[in-house]
Amino acid sequence: MMEEEEFEFAEDLEAILHLTPEVQLAIEQVFPSQDPLDRADFNAVEYINTLFPTEQSLANIDDVVNKFRLKIRRLDDNIRTVVRGQTNVGQDGRQALEEAQIAIQQLFGKIKDIKDKAEKSEQMVKEITRDIKQLDHAKRHLTTSITTLNHLHMLAGGVDSLEAMTRKRQYGEVANLLQGVVNVLEHFHKYMGIPQIRQLSERVKAAQSELGTQILADFEEAFPSQGSKRPGGPSNVLRDACLVANVLDPRIKQEIIKKFIRQHLSEYLVLFQENQDVAWLDKIDRRYAWIKRQLVDYEEKYGRMFPEEWCMTERIAVEFCHITRVELAKVMRTRAKEIEVKLLLFAIQRTTNFEGLMAKRFTGCTLTDTPGQKRPESPLDPTNPFLEDEAGEDGGPEKEEDLTKPRKPKAPDNPFHGIVSKCFEPHLYVYIESQDKNLGELIDRFVADFRAQGPPKAGTEEGGAVLPSCADLFVYYKKCMVQCSQLSTGEPMIALTTVFQKFLREYAWKILSGNLPKSSSSTGGLTISSLLKEKEGSEAAKFTVDELCLICSILSTAEYCLATTQQLEEKLKEKVDKVLVERINLTGEMDTFSTVISNSIQLLVQDLDAACDPALTAMSKMPWQSVEHVGDQSPYVTSIIMHIKQNVPIIRDNLASTRKYFTQFCIKFTNSFIPKFINHLFRCKPISMVGAEQLLLDTHSLKTVLLDLPSIGSQVLRKAPASYTKIVVKGMTRAEMILKVVMAPHELPVVFVDNYIKLLPTAIRRPSRRSWT
Repeated sequence: MMEEEEFEFAEDLEAILHLTPEVQLAIEQVFPSQDPLDRADFNAVEYINTLFPTEQSLANIDDVVNKFRLKIRRLDDNIRTVVRGQTNVGQDGRQALEEAQIAIQQLFGKIKDIKDKAEKSEQMVKEITRDIKQLDHAKRHLTTSITTLNHLHMLAGGVDSLEAMTRKRQYGEVANLLQGVVNVLEHFHKYMGIPQIRQLSERVKAAQSELGTQILADFEEAFPSQGSKRPGGPSNVLRDACLVANVLDPRIKQEIIKKFIRQHLSEYLVLFQENQDVAWLDKIDRRYAWIKRQLVDYEEKYGRMFPEEWCMTERIAVEFCHITRVELAKVMRTRAKEIEVKLLLFAIQRTTNFEGLMAKRFTGCTLTDTPGQKRPESPLDPTNPFLEDEAGEDGGPEKEEDLTKPRKPKAPDNPFHGIVSKCFEPHLYVYIESQDKNLGELIDRFVADFRAQGPPKAGTEEGGAVLPSCADLFVYYKKCMVQCSQLSTGEPMIALTTVFQKFLREYAWKILSGNLPKSSSSTGGLTISSLLKEKEGSEAAKFTVDELCLICSILSTAEYCLATTQQLEEKLKEKVDKVLVERINLTGEMDTFSTVISNSIQLLVQDLDAACDPALTAMSKMPWQSVEHVGDQSPYVTSIIMHIKQNVPIIRDNLASTRKYFTQFCIKFTNSFIPKFINHLFRCKPISMVGAEQLLLDTHSLKTVLLDLPSIGSQVLRKAPASYTKIVVKGMTRAEMILKVVMAPHELPVVFVDNYIKLLPTAIRRPSRRSWT
């Protein structure tokens, strides 16, 4: 029973002494120890085995037990000391708490005493500073009162002086005094409820009104609406009156300007009345000469009378322009049937020159509308007439190296553009009709010159070059476009564009397509003997060398027209108003030139193709079954190569400036010749083994010539384009495979089947899974 009780006690003790890992870790940090007995995972069995590892070590068990007993006794003593030491801890804690409470009460009392003293000090400071604040307010109010009284004194004195000076017309002194009175009066806006202040304000307004009326009367007296101007020029009184008008209501200034300009231009309305001979367009120079004299006269007599910021000279010129525009529109509307193109252009030129002169002389500050900024121009082809500056700078097209140099900045836009010339816009239909007539005559002259001079000759600089008439046409187009854009950027530009479109089409059909050589539909056959006797210079080619040069020249011209028409469209869109840009479209005309290019290439291809047809026909009629041995290339191959060497170098040299179209010619000829050659191969039957070998040799010779076609007969060897080489290799390889199939029956069946499968289309050689089912 005792053992069981001890065992239960040990289990209870172990449960009580089981600590959490956090507590155990804290104990180890506070009381670090290396003794195994202090470890949380202490194992008594392992510890005893450590003390007595062998049976011989049990001999000193008594010493070990005594040592443990001594240690237990020391621990008991330590525990007893600690327990006894904690006996008086509660009493000491209560005593310390009471002492702390007493100290807190004493501290609270001291804080309350300090707060009471601070409140008393604050009250004392308020009593001390109360008088000082009253003095500060008194000082501020006194300063404000003094300032207001000074202003009031200045205002009262200024109003009295202003009224006196107004009666004496002392405008020089009034100009300086009035601005000061107005500025002082602004300080009394919040005092307008005071009768005296309100009365002074009303006196100032009355003085301003009287000054305005008086100044207008003085100007009316000096420059009466009826009669001549006051002799002796302006007076200092009027000059000072203008300074006063700057301070008065802006309407006074505007009325002075309006009356002076009306009186200054009254003579103009009389001299250039609608029924006067000088009012017509042929004497439009006299209008501008008159205003120039008037402006010079104004500068001499009245230049110093008006303030500089009034810009009176510019205002007079602008008003003259408005009056002139209305009067010219009225005259042209009355005598519209008398307007001729030369007369209209003369008047427009003189008017635009005058507007340019105004832009140099004045800034345009008096205009309400500000000119818009034009879009920057993009660099164009140096051979294009539209590359030149629109300002009319002389000189030909810019050099290529000049394109990389920065261009000179454009002059600022003319703010006076159209201020007078706008009146000519309703009558520009006369100009458009004239340009339509002139362009029609120009096209007819081009046709006549072409017939008289004949086509470009081979071996000359003109052979294969762009026709001169093309450049002349676009130079004239540019001249018309620039001229019309100076007149108007609205509907007249759209009408001019329509005229351009009309004659671009006419040029394409009359000059280009109309002069393309006609190919003959008849084809002649050649026998074997004729092929053997054929010499260089035979009539197998349908076009002569001059005709080939003409076709190339027309092709180059059409390409130039295509590129320049695109530039023309861009230029027209830059010139026309933004709302009309969508109506500028020359796509149809560019398509027309593209058609001319395509037709020219097709003619060149048909010519060379037709030259090779007799040789292919002779090939299909040769007795290939009776060929006994394989020799050099056949006569028909020699004939085909001869025609290629005759035509291709001529075409290449004449299309040197349009390399891409020469490549198109080579590709189109190859695409036409190879299928035709393969069709004639199928007609060559029956074929013997030796005949098939000879045909294979001929096919290889033609393949070699076709691969060298772009550079044949040229001293400079260039690699053919990859796209062209691919077409030749693919087509001629198919011809070789056909001949190999013919030769295969004499070989193994496997070789025959392999060659036959290679000839089949991909869709047949690789059928889909569905086709097998």
